[in-house]
Amino acid sequence: MTTTRALLEDGIERLRAAGLETPRLDAEVLLGHAVGADRTAILAHPDALVGDGPAATFDAMLERRAAGEPVAYIRGIKEFHGIALGADPRALIPRPETEGLVDVALADVMRRLTGGAQPETSGAIRVLDIGTGSGAIAIAMAVELRRRRVPPDEVAIDALDISPEALDLARENAVAHGVGDRLTFVVADLTPPPGSGPWDVVVANPPYVATDALSALGPPTSFEPALALDGGHTGLVVIERLLERLPTMLAPGGLAVLEIGADQADAVTAIVSSKLPGWTCRITPDLSGLPRVASLSEGPA
Repeated sequence: MTTTRALLEDGIERLRAAGLETPRLDAEVLLGHAVGADRTAILAHPDALVGDGPAATFDAMLERRAAGEPVAYIRGIKEFHGIALGADPRALIPRPETEGLVDVALADVMRRLTGGAQPETSGAIRVLDIGTGSGAIAIAMAVELRRRRVPPDEVAIDALDISPEALDLARENAVAHGVGDRLTFVVADLTPPPGSGPWDVVVANPPYVATDALSALGPPTSFEPALALDGGHTGLVVIERLLERLPTMLAPGGLAVLEIGADQADAVTAIVSSKLPGWTCRITPDLSGLPRVASLSEGPA
């Protein structure tokens, strides 16, 4: 047997030698996962003994991380918007900046529920999450709506993805969080089947990385599905396709909320002006102050 201190020191050195940016953090998280404890416990008990089984598990995790595999895939878990989601190569790993997308969409849903924006005769508020992947956005919204005691029949959430495998992961995550009954899963490429809309709120985290820039993202992203990252030669190909279809998807007075690249605010605003004349495009920064969320609606702001 050995101690957490010895294992941690060895892990940090191995990951540092592999050229990883955060060797200490990665080693702490992986060791905690191997022994079934969180990082704080690992750091608080450096002389605790670790059995041969957990030590071997940690060693195998270090090998995978040193080869570039993301920590989220190694652990099989990624925290997002206050919940833990299952993560594996079937879908993109949820990013912290996408949490802002959830906040903007939730704020609009709550405005409709509490501010009289939704006619009483219109039925449930309808939300469409395009490219749901692991289900992060749709599930985070559903969990938060449940926390706020919004009945399931007042907000209907459709989660759409072109990948059946990604939708399987989304279903698993939804069931794990007890919101499977609040979501409907649809296999489709951007546009749901005819007659299934319109929606009051459309949310999307589309692929927006230019094809030529994918290789510069680093080894971790090579483990993720390229379909969820590759935005075509300009990085805006999928976004343009989506914008062209918004008028047929959004209900009158509806809102579309899209995640964009940090350098794409001007380009997206120009595309909206060209393809959706008379529409408003508002850009919201992420926690780093970078342009991240584009909110679109028909008519003036």
